[in-house]
Amino acid sequence: MSGSAKWGDLAPRIASALVMLVISGVAIWFGGVWLLGLLALAAAGMVWECARLGGAEAGRTRDVLLPALTALMFFALGFLQSGLIVALPLVAGWSVAQSAIRLRAWVGIYAVVAVLAALMLFWMRELFGLVFVLWLVGVVIASDVMGYFAGRILGGPKFWPAISPKKTWSGTVAGWLGAALLGWALAAPLQEALMPLDFDMPLPAVLFSVLLAFAAQMGDIAESFLKRRAGIKDSSNLIPGHGGLLDRFDGLIGAALMFSFVWILV
Repeated sequence: MSGSAKWGDLAPRIASALVMLVISGVAIWFGGVWLLGLLALAAAGMVWECARLGGAEAGRTRDVLLPALTALMFFALGFLQSGLIVALPLVAGWSVAQSAIRLRAWVGIYAVVAVLAALMLFWMRELFGLVFVLWLVGVVIASDVMGYFAGRILGGPKFWPAISPKKTWSGTVAGWLGAALLGWALAAPLQEALMPLDFDMPLPAVLFSVLLAFAAQMGDIAESFLKRRAGIKDSSNLIPGHGGLLDRFDGLIGAALMFSFVWILV
């Protein structure tokens, strides 16, 4: 691979990432209705992309009604603090599966976990506070950035070439190291944030961060699997240099679900 081809997507990736960081950073900082609104839009977009992966026919149902109803239900039920919001992921997944003409079970399940992850992020901000969301997002970013550069600079054996041909073991391990360093740096602030809640971290911050990074990488693998099965390069073209929302946030989906899994079971 030539140098220009290797780094050709870097400029649009950086520009798009900066815009996303500003928008998401403001929403995460203020939390509440601001974060709820952003996550409602993200959930709507991811549900639309899941339907697209499933080959749902383009038109009013797929492109307007499905995402609009997802966003409205997410925002309204979250704002009202209604327990009915826990049913939203299942409703979204069922709707996607019904509209799909291929991979119906797979895209339906993926829609469920995508919306569930968005809910987990909102509840994490509400329950644990700002530092925990910044840590989770930071782990995913550190893993992604370290993996991106290490994979292109060091190369080497592929991690899972049948599903994600660009991922290397060097990038994967570099992602774990980046996450571990962030966990080490934030160990004390994370524990301090839990003191008013009378909670303890279920795992040491360094180990927890590596586990979240691994889950983020598996989230990326899962989406790559769906795209390969669907014969689609990107989930959409909503984000220049990154593809779609699922292409950008697949890692965050995996990490958010892993966080909830560890916190509940450990």
